[in-house]
Amino acid sequence: MMTTNEALKSLGVEEYLLTPTQSSGLDQDGFLVLPNILSAAQVAAVNARLDELLNDEGGRAGMEGEQESGAERLSDLVNKGEVFKVFYTQPQVLAGLAHVLGGEMKLSSLNARFAKPGEGGQALHADWGRLETPGEWQVCNSIWLLDDFTPHNGATRVLAGSHLRGDELPSDVMADTTAAHPEEELLLAPAGTVVIFNSHVWHGGTLNTTALRRRAMHSYWTRRNQPPQLEQQAYLRPETNARLSDAERFLLDVHGPANA
Repeated sequence: MMTTNEALKSLGVEEYLLTPTQSSGLDQDGFLVLPNILSAAQVAAVNARLDELLNDEGGRAGMEGEQESGAERLSDLVNKGEVFKVFYTQPQVLAGLAHVLGGEMKLSSLNARFAKPGEGGQALHADWGRLETPGEWQVCNSIWLLDDFTPHNGATRVLAGSHLRGDELPSDVMADTTAAHPEEELLLAPAGTVVIFNSHVWHGGTLNTTALRRRAMHSYWTRRNQPPQLEQQAYLRPETNARLSDAERFLLDVHGPANA
């Protein structure tokens, strides 16, 4: 049976893809900014496909995962086009995710989130409850910027190093977790950038005060012994299974078509 390391190696993941500085920054700050992961052509192709899906799915968009009043969402994107393959196979991003999760990882969900004009703000939060043993990280996210993240269009805010605060959560120290935190910083970068962040880091979307939606993809991962946000096996389509490699099936934790 394939191992995680074998699957990652098959997809071109090697230790040298992260520099020592990048690895230590990910450990200490809890996030890592990787520029130019997607080309302008890839960003355009992904955005075009997402627009098609939003138009086709209408009010059903995001129903497989989560719907949100302040944002347009799409879920189960593994099944909705080969254009989304890069979001679970890109070697440098996988190297960063594996660094956080110790190599024992699987895709938890692949979603799109578009912060609507005048909306999209979120409470400061972590994507896991209280962690008894800091360092035994259970979840790690990657945000793929499909628009430039600016100070005004709903960029994600993070608190560097907050994953190292033991079992403390934002609600323990903030009367209002939707308010600004004095230590928060915005993730500002151009489209095509990927931000890997340890999902135990305190973070949240900010208010989009522009007239345009702010688009991003979330490729979210967890340890293999944890339940995923979306049970990919239950949704797997035959045509999707046919284009997956053994390594990709392993990382998606699927073993054959569920919906034959």
